[in-house]
Amino acid sequence: MKRVVLDASALVTFFEDRPGAEKVEDLIRLAVDGKRQLFMSVVNWGEVYYSTWRAKGPGVARKVLEDIAQLPLELVDVDLELTRLAAELRAEHKLPYVDAFAAALASHRKASLATSDKDFTHIEKAVQIIWTTG
Repeated sequence: MKRVVLDASALVTFFEDRPGAEKVEDLIRLAVDGKRQLFMSVVNWGEVYYSTWRAKGPGVARKVLEDIAQLPLELVDVDLELTRLAAELRAEHKLPYVDAFAAALASHRKASLATSDKDFTHIEKAVQIIWTTG
């Protein structure tokens, strides 16, 4: 089964119905049908939470967390190995540190990375990217 890591930008695209939301919705539908495994680092989950909180307030942010909990998405804790890999990706590819956790999880799980964040153009040779932009 194909594995896909969702970056925070992919979920924000989905929840805010931005251009490309249908691509994320397709991934979720495939996961519901048992044709994809979806993963997200707890670091990137936290990024969705704090960015929603800042933009729309704590009530909306908490509702988004409830909605995420209903998705066929496995949240992955960060351990020493994943943190080391994220730090290396940050150093080698100049990724923002939080983004490096999504890339590290994709690399570690041999998964594609779904994102709309252009910072990931730096790692397209290292990780397969599924662009969720319009």
